[in-house]
Amino acid sequence: MTEATTAQSRPKSKAAMPDFNVEAETPKFEVPRFEVPKFEMPKFEMPKLEVPAAFRELAEKGVTQAKDNWEKMKAATEETTDLIETSYSSASKGAVDYGRKVIEAARTNANAAFDFAGNMLTAKSVSEAIELSTAHARKQFDALTEQTKELTALAQKVAAESAEPIKKSMTGAFKKVA
Repeated sequence: MTEATTAQSRPKSKAAMPDFNVEAETPKFEVPRFEVPKFEMPKFEMPKLEVPAAFRELAEKGVTQAKDNWEKMKAATEETTDLIETSYSSASKGAVDYGRKVIEAARTNANAAFDFAGNMLTAKSVSEAIELSTAHARKQFDALTEQTKELTALAQKVAAESAEPIKKSMTGAFKKVA
């Protein structure tokens, strides 16, 4: 929308708007520009001092110790990173195995439920339906007990395998300290 159509669509009050022709050139307003003044930073010169040899030696020892400590920290960090990667790799493999086992158990349980539903549809009497229901419940209880044992054993195995690299590292660290 242009300024001319905007000006035409606004209501004109005599007190607020001066009389001028809309089709004629509309007045243009310039926005003043703000400029940051340019200046140079003052230059400060350090006085030349002779540093005593003892201070120089102390500073050199400090720098050497800092470099040595940095190298030790870098080596420890790299070792820890490798340890975490190994532990994570083992844990993720174990989590995949555990997930597969859970899916297998769910599939087995779903198949058993469908088989039970099919058998219930073919039941000829109420006593046969109760007998099928009882047999199914006993069978599912045994299956769930076995699945829980397998999942518990797998979870313990995954936890042990994931913690093994950390355990070895801690044992090695304590041997170094002792």
